[in-house]
Amino acid sequence: MRLLMINPNMTDAMTGSMAQVARDLVGDAAEIVPLTATQGFPYISSRAEAQIAGAHVLEMIADHHESVDAVIIAAFGDPGLVAARDLFNLPVVGMAEAAILTAAMLGDRFSVVTFSPHMARWYTDCVRQTGLEARFTGVRCPKVAPASVDTVANDLRSDLIDLVEQATASDGADVVILGGAPLAGLAREISDDASGLLIDPIAAATAQAMSLVRLAPAYGRRVARPAAKPSKGLPAALATIIAGECP
Repeated sequence: MRLLMINPNMTDAMTGSMAQVARDLVGDAAEIVPLTATQGFPYISSRAEAQIAGAHVLEMIADHHESVDAVIIAAFGDPGLVAARDLFNLPVVGMAEAAILTAAMLGDRFSVVTFSPHMARWYTDCVRQTGLEARFTGVRCPKVAPASVDTVANDLRSDLIDLVEQATASDGADVVILGGAPLAGLAREISDDASGLLIDPIAAATAQAMSLVRLAPAYGRRVARPAAKPSKGLPAALATIIAGECP
């Protein structure tokens, strides 16, 4: 089984840390194929940036979909997720949706803890899109955004643990999602120091991608695929998919 892990953020170090989390989870059961965006932003932190990144995600999937069994979009806002599912005949899993659905299976109420206030409204939108907002206790985050995301998991470690405690003790969350690609691996590291059940979104997405491959849905029977049409100015691989020539 080969899982394509696309990082829409232009940060190789972030890709490497997420790929390691995924590899630790799958062991010998799957191959993780990491891919970092070559255009866009060092880190996606708004809905506008996610819209731009989503188009790049579709291009990257189009270039590689024939050689993999599933795709993981490794950015918490899931840029391009819904569109990718419309276009490609294989499982496409997003970190945010996977983490939220997993949280709903582990407890009655869940929260998101992240490292920047800039993402709070956008992450709330991610929950709303799953239809699970009634079980969501909110986003907890520092009041000030960090100057850099490169070492945020270490720099804000104690603050993030405190935010998890607030999410469980004050907000009533049973499960806490550590949202944001820079926090990959942190859930396992702080699980003995924080209350509640902690979810690493890239681990959740990887586990769900493997399950969907094994379920082997019949994509040829889909009823929601967009009508085929010609396009102009798109990369050749993506234009071919949109023209209805996806195998």
